[in-house]
Amino acid sequence: MNKPVSAAICLIGDELLSGRTRDINVQQIAGFLGPYGIPVEEVRIVPDVEARIVEAVNQLRERYTYVFTTGGIGPTHDDITADAIAAAFGIGIGKHPEVMAMLQERYDEMGTEFTEARQRMARIPEGASLVENPVSGAPGFQTGNVFTLAGVPSIVQGMLQDIGHRLEKGVPVRSITVRSGGLREGDVAEKLASLSQELEGVSLGSYPWFRSVTDHGVALIARSTDREMLQTAAEQLVALVTEAGRESEVIEGEAS
Repeated sequence: MNKPVSAAICLIGDELLSGRTRDINVQQIAGFLGPYGIPVEEVRIVPDVEARIVEAVNQLRERYTYVFTTGGIGPTHDDITADAIAAAFGIGIGKHPEVMAMLQERYDEMGTEFTEARQRMARIPEGASLVENPVSGAPGFQTGNVFTLAGVPSIVQGMLQDIGHRLEKGVPVRSITVRSGGLREGDVAEKLASLSQELEGVSLGSYPWFRSVTDHGVALIARSTDREMLQTAAEQLVALVTEAGRESEVIEGEAS
């Protein structure tokens, strides 16, 4: 049986904490890891402060199988993630010759000067392996169990394609949704709590939606690594909805 594996995500950037930038990388990374059986169990957001990044990364890499950081590996003064990762691991950092050559060629092709600021993107912690960036060129990197990615979602998506083959697979968590229009959480809350206690190895969640007075309801979602238990949970959720006097729709996976 595969041993449990887990992941954490550390989002880095003042712009996330100020509300200027809305994050979608958690959804991207968690969705990518799901088929590998690697659940994301914690997410942190930290500012562009080296000590705070070091603290978060060291805590997370000790607790989880993998850590994914996003943001802070660009060419500007506040892009300090590479230095923070090096500090967290107690290793040096310098301009990677292969990355320097690759970026020099890329900027030459664009007819753009490869300035000292742009050369910052070639600074990689010693011993780290590169993570390919098919979108904009400047790579991410892997240091131990920590993957350091860019912050731009399209670049993160591209970088993830060079990570799957490095991961140890766990047991995928499957899910099923029992969706009911017109249902209210209070209609099933008590019995859902009891059912949650009865179904060992199954996680149950209740997610209401309200778009208008005529378009509202609840999506009850069961999650488990055990197919049979998941099916049992779905049947009992349908019975729960029926008992509440509502009709239900069963959907494979997670639906709103």
